[in-house]
Amino acid sequence: MGSIRRQTIQSSILVYIGFFIGAINLYYYTRIGNGAFTPEQFGLTRIFFDFSQNMYAFGSLGIIPVIYKFYPYYKDNLEAHEIDLMTWALAVSFIGFLLVLLAGYWFQPFFVQHFSKGSKLIVDYYYWMFPFAMGMLLFSVMEGFCWALQKTVMSNFLKETGLRILTLIIVLLYYFRYISFDQFIHCFAFLYLAIFAIVAWVLYRSKKLHFPLKVSRVTKKFKLKMFSMQALIFGGTCIASLAATIDSFIIAKFQGLAVVAVFGVAQYAANLIQVPQRSIQSVSAGVLSRAWKDKNMPEIKRIYQRSCINLLLIALFLFGNIWLNIQPALEALNIQKTYESGLAVVFILGMVRIIDAGTGLNNIVIGTSTYWRFDFLSGVVLLAFRLPLTYYLIKNYGIIGSAFAELAAFALYNFIRFEFLRRKFGMQPFNQNNLKALVLGILSFGLVALLMGQFSGWSGMIGRSLIFSSLMIIGVIKGNLTPDAAQMIAQFKTKWGIK
Repeated sequence: MGSIRRQTIQSSILVYIGFFIGAINLYYYTRIGNGAFTPEQFGLTRIFFDFSQNMYAFGSLGIIPVIYKFYPYYKDNLEAHEIDLMTWALAVSFIGFLLVLLAGYWFQPFFVQHFSKGSKLIVDYYYWMFPFAMGMLLFSVMEGFCWALQKTVMSNFLKETGLRILTLIIVLLYYFRYISFDQFIHCFAFLYLAIFAIVAWVLYRSKKLHFPLKVSRVTKKFKLKMFSMQALIFGGTCIASLAATIDSFIIAKFQGLAVVAVFGVAQYAANLIQVPQRSIQSVSAGVLSRAWKDKNMPEIKRIYQRSCINLLLIALFLFGNIWLNIQPALEALNIQKTYESGLAVVFILGMVRIIDAGTGLNNIVIGTSTYWRFDFLSGVVLLAFRLPLTYYLIKNYGIIGSAFAELAAFALYNFIRFEFLRRKFGMQPFNQNNLKALVLGILSFGLVALLMGQFSGWSGMIGRSLIFSSLMIIGVIKGNLTPDAAQMIAQFKTKWGIK
């Protein structure tokens, strides 16, 4: 777990730097001022991401998990310059995106019909979403290759930090009126293509990226298995993408882009909790693929169990700090009052992130095993349950309904995957430490809220964060809730010569 822990920490630090820059972006998107974005304009940028997420899912044709699942077989049997995996991955992606372009042209009247009244900006900038989607697709292919190479720090930096730095530049150009909103969107559309070009160039220069046109013997041997996996994963990826992004489009249809913006801010706050989980997923994918290939079940079980307790503790730590301070933070930063209506959504989505983190790497464990077809089946269950529930709750209860739909859907989704791993492989990753972690988080939060809840401003936020964080860290160490804590302390003492 040491290598995974080290890369996870490095990736998480880089990602949080990115989230800090993203917070600056969010500040300029939402603050009161002469150059401020309207909620509708900010909501449009959220639609860009959700629209492109679906276009990427459909356009990838399921190729990305195939890269890190089968790369160990290529690496063990071929010279680096003979590995043709990326040649076919990019070829498949280009074909997929051409199909997406045709479908986008065909469905354009549908968007005009459903969004021209309440969310007209979607219609006005509809075709500018496609270069954004293409960049997201191409970068994701390269990211999958980085996962396979176990070089996740660079791809995580570009995705989580580099992208936000580029965004900050054009946000400030608009905010200070150097460019118009029209020009801002034109620049925004090419952000992902920019970071794709960077990662491709770095991999090529480091001689990790090759595009042989000759079909290798590994491709010939595994092509049917790869295609079979790709076909099912394609369906599962599309289902997961629709389930993750459908909220924004339903909200835009019934309540307009301004409410999409409110929901987007709430999602951003909740997604801070998910950063370590995303980092450990990217780091673990290659390691778990190798472990499944070598039939190393003890290693798989160990990674799964450690991920559950570690991610649960981190999620509780982050959510406690966010929820203790989010209301005074909005006031201190002079954020537009419109966004305060999303605070309840932050709380519910925070619960979703805790549940998802607390069940660990179940998706990566299944996805890298020979039972990856189950990912597709569980995704079908998720979509079948979530779509009608989301539509009904948003239509009748607004964005709070969307949050409750996500809570119900992801609780069911993670329970199904947990049960599958328990029944199929006997992997039951929970013990009394998981329960102790929940108790520690609740008691620490309650104590700080009781003692420090009345303090406002920056001093109050800093005080609450310091006390809550100290209680959580001391509780983890004294309670020996995770072996990784003791190992990190021992490494720190050794490095600095502390006895």
